[in-house]
Amino acid sequence: MSKPLILVGAGGMGRMWLQAILEEPGAELAGIVDLDIEAAQAALEALGRPDVPTGQDAVALAEETGAEAVVNVTIPQAHHPVTATALNAGLPVLGEKPVADTLPRALSLAAAAEATGEFFMVSQSRRYNQQLYTFRDEARILGPAGMLVCEFFRAPRFGGFRDQMAHPLLLDMAIHPFDAARFVMGTEPVSVYCEEFNPSWSWYVGDAAATAIFQMESGARFVYTGSWCSPGRETSWNGQWRLTAERGSVLWDGERAPLTDSDAPVHHTQIPGAGIAGALAEFLSALSSPTSAQWHVARVGSGSLRSWKRRSGLQV
Repeated sequence: MSKPLILVGAGGMGRMWLQAILEEPGAELAGIVDLDIEAAQAALEALGRPDVPTGQDAVALAEETGAEAVVNVTIPQAHHPVTATALNAGLPVLGEKPVADTLPRALSLAAAAEATGEFFMVSQSRRYNQQLYTFRDEARILGPAGMLVCEFFRAPRFGGFRDQMAHPLLLDMAIHPFDAARFVMGTEPVSVYCEEFNPSWSWYVGDAAATAIFQMESGARFVYTGSWCSPGRETSWNGQWRLTAERGSVLWDGERAPLTDSDAPVHHTQIPGAGIAGALAEFLSALSSPTSAQWHVARVGSGSLRSWKRRSGLQV
């Protein structure tokens, strides 16, 4: 039986989630919320669903339509109020990353999920990539990992809120490879040292380049270097990866199948869906058997920010 959902946010990402919800057999679009009602109606009309109710209050529209969960695709500053209100109203929430715009607010949402008993999951859509799953599967057969390295260099000109963010790379993009590193290595970070800066030619208000070194629970290291104002010879949006382990290495360019020097047989795990469709499928599955909220990556990203401010290592 499909789960009726309220989508909050009708911007560019909101429209992508709208499409995903409409295509997911386990979901039913009960309504769409945005402060700009005309934007919500336009998004629905573009997909041939002008009949879907719209509103400016997620909880009120959920009560009106009988929706049972909320998908929060608002800008980062709105993540906390929208999610907290929904959780306190008894509605599970699937939120876009980052969890919130600050670490205290992210921790507040984790506490709200625990206090209310409602499920709260944060989408990390780039985790749902079949090549990333293969990269992890290839890495597992090589024994203990020593180091994982990710390089990311692109020069997008978004316009809008990202150009004005204080930490656009770390909070809006680097949290994807931070999450992927935990996924691939199967271990959590315990400390991080990060330096963040803004090249002189950057068109971002905040720092758009960074290098971070994470120490993992296993003793291995994850090293990330990235820039959002690096024109020419750009990497994949997924970054460029190398993992070195006891019995070999695995390379992934972020676009094609990973390469390894091992001939050992590998069991390949299948993704539940690609991109945000995978996150939505996992959320719907979890509603029938909830697990802990997927918010830990917020501590990783915010730990990087605090390390940058102190210019010293910081426990995560």
